[in-house]
Amino acid sequence: MFAGPVTLAVLGVLIVGTSFLSGVFGIAGGMILMGGLIFLMPVPSAMIVHGVTQLAANGWRAVLWWRYVNLGVVLRFAAGSAASLLLFSLLLFVPNRATVLICLGLVPFLAFALPERYAPHALQPGAAEIAGFVGTGLQFVSGVSGPLLDVILIRMPVDRRVIVASKSACQVVAHSMKLVYFGGIVMAGQSTAPVWLLAACACLAVAGTTLARQVLDRITDRQFRTWTKRIVLTIGAVYLLQGLLLALTGPGLAQ
Repeated sequence: MFAGPVTLAVLGVLIVGTSFLSGVFGIAGGMILMGGLIFLMPVPSAMIVHGVTQLAANGWRAVLWWRYVNLGVVLRFAAGSAASLLLFSLLLFVPNRATVLICLGLVPFLAFALPERYAPHALQPGAAEIAGFVGTGLQFVSGVSGPLLDVILIRMPVDRRVIVASKSACQVVAHSMKLVYFGGIVMAGQSTAPVWLLAACACLAVAGTTLARQVLDRITDRQFRTWTKRIVLTIGAVYLLQGLLLALTGPGLAQ
């Protein structure tokens, strides 16, 4: 499953490219990567590879922008994230491919559908905790939660680098919880992805993230916010259509 040179080459390009995209906009890269991984390997293994890759990418991004991380928001997010892990540990839910794709497609639309005047931002009481609980739950179902975090983080009246840095740190928490859930609870004692592959994925993610730094420095806050929304909604529409078609016409492939 992991040894084919073509598959490994596709995986490498996918990781570098999506890490670069996330490094610039703080979003979308993880969605594209998850959508590719679930067609290369079983869903639990895809969740683990995705978790390691995104943990490395977001962790390195948080290191690059550590001066801009809002630690208070991250700690409150972590509290909600831990509560979500506890709940799913009791449920032991594992989604199939169609469910992952449909959730990947729905998340950005649900996130941006909330009217601006009602949408909370992470500095408000309870908002970061809710984001941690719901966002980590989405990680267990779809593998990503970036669009939801954007709803709460992108509306903070702060510099774009604070948004990217704080979101990256929150994503480190969420992806760590995903690895604990799928690697330590759902797949405990079972073979997943080889260690060498996980290490290579982490290194490629760091490389793609590093390449993005100069681009993020050059774009404006307005460009950042405008293109973030356009990119994620376009990707969401594609995944939603794929997931619905898979659920309706390919029950075997949906597993």
